[in-house]
Amino acid sequence: MSKNVEHIVLYSGGISSFCTALLLKELGQNPLLVFCDTKTEDEDLYRFLNETVEHLGCEMQWLEDGRDVWEVFTDVKYMGNNRIDPCSRILKRDLFKKWLKKNYKPDECILHYGINADEAHRIDRLKERWLPYTAKSPLCDVRPVWTAKTMNEKLKETGIKRPRLYDYGFPHNNCGGFCVKSGQAQFKNLYKHFPERYMEHELRQEKLFEKIGPRGFIRKTVGGVLRYLSLREFRLEFLEVDGDVDPYDFGGCECFA
Repeated sequence: MSKNVEHIVLYSGGISSFCTALLLKELGQNPLLVFCDTKTEDEDLYRFLNETVEHLGCEMQWLEDGRDVWEVFTDVKYMGNNRIDPCSRILKRDLFKKWLKKNYKPDECILHYGINADEAHRIDRLKERWLPYTAKSPLCDVRPVWTAKTMNEKLKETGIKRPRLYDYGFPHNNCGGFCVKSGQAQFKNLYKHFPERYMEHELRQEKLFEKIGPRGFIRKTVGGVLRYLSLREFRLEFLEVDGDVDPYDFGGCECFA
């Protein structure tokens, strides 16, 4: 790898981005970490963020719009869903892009994403999105590749406790377990482990509906008919009565894809 360019890691506060930075350090680089704060994160994310940055000894750029996801939905008068995500676009992609263009030309940096070998299919879309900048996935490029198993072993070696959302069964450590692209299983998990957090999101969604009209984002086929349920409908019809919830439907995150 060239030392004439800045190596930038999109630092999400999860294991994959940490291991991306850790791998770059092992390869002789001193990457710059960039974290975009959605103001909707789990408290433990910030603990993990601070401990891993200290362990790496890297500089971190902290970016924030100042709004959380519900404030964004309210301002744009649109409820995000699994197809359109104004929250990620405004609080992460646009925010980072503005900072990036202000500070670096395309030939002055390389963007590194925490995509491991288990999800390598995502990197092509990221490369296209960030042209003319160069985007890479070191965890997939190195040999042998780093899988989820590899990353957990690497983290264990540091003595740093992994983010609690993983231990609660969430696939990502983003937005406190909430995401408009999530599926039934993730929202069931959110209600199980963070009922007060679920209710806060539910109340804010109902408040938004008063302005833009009701339109849920939890996809559920009921009686052969596809429905888009609100958080309140999903809770009352399926969570509080132990209804039929797809245990494999976690949905996707891919904030930068």
